[in-house]
Amino acid sequence: MNVLLSAAFVICWSSGFIGAKLGAGSASAVTLLMWRFLPLAFVLLAVALARSSWRGLTPRDVARQVVVGALSQSGYLLTVYGAIQLGVSSGTTALIDGVQPLVAGALAGPLLHQYVSRRQWLGLGLGVAGVAVVTGADAASGGHAAWWAYAVPFLGMLSLVAATFLEGRSRTKVAPEAALTTHCLTSAVVFTALAVGAGAAVPPAEPSFWIATAWLVVLATFGGYGLYWLILSRSGVTQVNTLMFLMAPVTAVWGALMFGEPFGAQTALGLAVALAAVLVVRRGAGPGDRPAERVPDDTAKAAAGARR
Repeated sequence: MNVLLSAAFVICWSSGFIGAKLGAGSASAVTLLMWRFLPLAFVLLAVALARSSWRGLTPRDVARQVVVGALSQSGYLLTVYGAIQLGVSSGTTALIDGVQPLVAGALAGPLLHQYVSRRQWLGLGLGVAGVAVVTGADAASGGHAAWWAYAVPFLGMLSLVAATFLEGRSRTKVAPEAALTTHCLTSAVVFTALAVGAGAAVPPAEPSFWIATAWLVVLATFGGYGLYWLILSRSGVTQVNTLMFLMAPVTAVWGALMFGEPFGAQTALGLAVALAAVLVVRRGAGPGDRPAERVPDDTAKAAAGARR
């Protein structure tokens, strides 16, 4: 896995937690998410139609991408934003999100035949320890969130895991441009419906709202979300999800720099442990950790024969 690509992914994905906090004070979660995706969806749709991005895909392929987008964007983001607005800190939300590698690692073998080696399991356990160290103090500090609010980002994590495996089991390779456009269109429809239904479709006039929206579109959507699927296709489930261990420590650094949140020796120690976990998992990767080559279905084979 390219180191620079991985570093860019970690920074951009972590920026989503910060962007959610930037916009939390000016609008509800559904308002922010609606205006994050609605203009973006129109732009991506125009580009996709001009470039015929869905050429060669069957209605079933597109329907699968709609479900993947509903899980990986709509479901995941709604729970993350909702948890932060309920008072769960960005660092704790990132910690719960950091449990994803263990869930994905446990399921990768039976579902995708990408088995996790002993060394990789050691790295996964080390990663959990790292994120726990980083946010342990935050979770014990006694915030303003209700106890049940901490289950909300956990549901989002499960939603993203489900989307990852649904995409991984697909036998048809979908171009990143077509997938991203479909996912964003799906999210635009979902969040617009929720915002209109809640009477929260009108955006606020505060500049902070539009700054947060632009932040999320550029860094979180194009950067974090786009790189997630790119790295997944190149390196497999275990390695891309191991990078999630870095989200809680990096988010803590972002929070300290932008919002004055505490950053002490405990956070630095957790960051070091999480980095060690990534190195252990990468060095423990075997041939079975690479993503299996997708076999085209009968429709794709027929289309390929017609083009020859």
